[in-house]
Amino acid sequence: MSTATPAPIPPTDEDANLAPPPTLSQLFWGFFVLGMTAFGGALPLVRRMVVEKHRWMASEEFTTMLGLCQFLPGGNIMNLAVALGMRFRGVVGAVLALTGFVLVPTIVVLALGVVYDHYQHDPHVRHLFAGLAAAAAGLVISMALKIGKPILKSAWGAVIVVACFVAIAVLRLPLVPTMLVLTPLSILGTWRLRR
Repeated sequence: MSTATPAPIPPTDEDANLAPPPTLSQLFWGFFVLGMTAFGGALPLVRRMVVEKHRWMASEEFTTMLGLCQFLPGGNIMNLAVALGMRFRGVVGAVLALTGFVLVPTIVVLALGVVYDHYQHDPHVRHLFAGLAAAAAGLVISMALKIGKPILKSAWGAVIVVACFVAIAVLRLPLVPTMLVLTPLSILGTWRLRR
C-alpha cells in the first residue's frame, strides 16, 4: 500500500517578488520603529512592513503565520514578532525582534500610567482615550479586511470565517471552545483541498 505525498504548492507571482530575508539589524530596527509608532493597533503596520514595504513574506504566508500566532497564548503581535524573528534569523532574531518591539512601548506605558493616575478625572483626558479607542477599532477593521482577502479566495476559508463570526459575534459562544472546534475543521478542510 503506497502513501501519496501531497504535491508542493506552486510558487505564486508574489513569492517570486520577495526580497532577501531581513538581517538581524533590519529585524530589530523594523520592530523598534513599529513599537514607537504603532499606538493602539500594530497589526496593520506589521503587515505593511513585512508584506508590502520590505516584501519579506508573501501575503498568504503572513496570514497563515498570523493565524498560528493568534491561536497561541499571549499577545498576538508579540507572538508574531517572535515567530517572524525565529523564521528569518532563529532564536537571536526572535529575541531582537521582540526587544525592538517592546522597548519604547514599555517606557511610554509606564509614563502614561503615571500621567493618567494624576489626570484620570479630567474630561479632556477621557475624550482623548475615547478617540484613541475609536482609531484602534478602525485599524483592526482595516487589518481584518486585508488579511481576510487571501482566506476568502477559498470557499472553505469563507465557510470557516462565517462560522467563527456567527459563533462568537452572534451566538456569543466562548472563544476557546469555538476555536477548539473550528481550528481542526479548518486544518482538515484545507489539507483535503490541497491533496
